[in-house]
Amino acid sequence: MTAPTLGPSRTEPPAPEPVRVSEDLARRLDRPMGVLGVVFLFVILGQLLVTDPVWGLVLSVAGWAFWAVFVAEFLLRAYIARFQKVFWKRNWWQVLFLLVPFLRFFRALQALRLVRLARLSRVARAGGILSAGVRGSRSAGRLLSTRIGGLIAVTVVVVLVSSQLLFAFDAQPDYATALHESALATITGTGITTDDGFSRILQVVLAVYSVGVFATLAGTICAFFLRGESATPTSTDPVLVSGEPGRS
Repeated sequence: MTAPTLGPSRTEPPAPEPVRVSEDLARRLDRPMGVLGVVFLFVILGQLLVTDPVWGLVLSVAGWAFWAVFVAEFLLRAYIARFQKVFWKRNWWQVLFLLVPFLRFFRALQALRLVRLARLSRVARAGGILSAGVRGSRSAGRLLSTRIGGLIAVTVVVVLVSSQLLFAFDAQPDYATALHESALATITGTGITTDDGFSRILQVVLAVYSVGVFATLAGTICAFFLRGESATPTSTDPVLVSGEPGRS
């Protein structure tokens, strides 16, 4: 006799066939797109640090080339999924991060004195850094299969992104100091010496992240030792005590 159900089933209906084919393509492209995502993060970092205009132009062109590859990959998956509503419902957040680089056009307009908003330039730069950071952290986590390895890779990305934000918002005069303080804040929860509003918010976010990192590490280590204890045979096992089952 089957037990009566207490309410309506909440299982999600299976995705249409085109959406499943699109998701399968995403899994096959996971590793190469992950490598591009990590490289893209360092390209954005180079754009902040380089002072030579030639290298600045090269890194800018490289950044837009990477962005074009990401957009083409996303549009290909959307085309295979036939632009169905289920696809957009599952991937709407990717659209936001793909649109963020368009804010750089406002920076170009500002340079031409068509837009005179300094804050807009900072928002555009921060948006590009966050977009590269999200893609880089997801890419690093996918490239490493172990939980510890993925956590270390994501932590490195968090340090790089937070240091770039400190440097981009002029909270620190040089990138070396910004990198050092961001690493301390990510690991210990403290270390940012500047007292402006953005630095305070960033330090709170990094402090919360550091607590999560140590909690994840503690849980992983405990699970490892618990698995080791459960796999160790006890002395009350009849096979180990008597040598063979059934023999006294």
